[in-house]
Amino acid sequence: MTEERPFSDISYDQFLKEEKLMGSRCKKCDALFAPPRGICTNCYNSDMKWQELKGKGKLAAYTVIYVGAPIMIKRGFDRKNPYVSGVVELDEGVRVDARIEGVDVTKPEEIKVGTPMKVKYLHYDEEEDQETVLAFEPV
Repeated sequence: MTEERPFSDISYDQFLKEEKLMGSRCKKCDALFAPPRGICTNCYNSDMKWQELKGKGKLAAYTVIYVGAPIMIKRGFDRKNPYVSGVVELDEGVRVDARIEGVDVTKPEEIKVGTPMKVKYLHYDEEEDQETVLAFEPV
């Protein structure tokens, strides 16, 4: 489904807050990108439109992170409380980086590439601002 709002009028982060996973589609060559891009890397056209994605795919790669960025440490993740980050290949053919939820981080050998995944939105209400983070979980 194509989103009717002009490409320059809204940000990817705003769509995440609305729990919509969006990519961009080139109006010239029809190439699809996720996360969205302002310029097509296929034909270098800058006339892009929003494209809503289904939010379903399969796990293509993952890693367990024990020492995260300061924002992740602030959210309670550290050496004793690691988290999983991964790449999900969406049904539409594009790949996105995201947090992987609903897996046993203490047994990374049991996390399997190819596992069917569905989108999940993680909402954080922190002192400075609100943020929505893209995540996926097994179906």
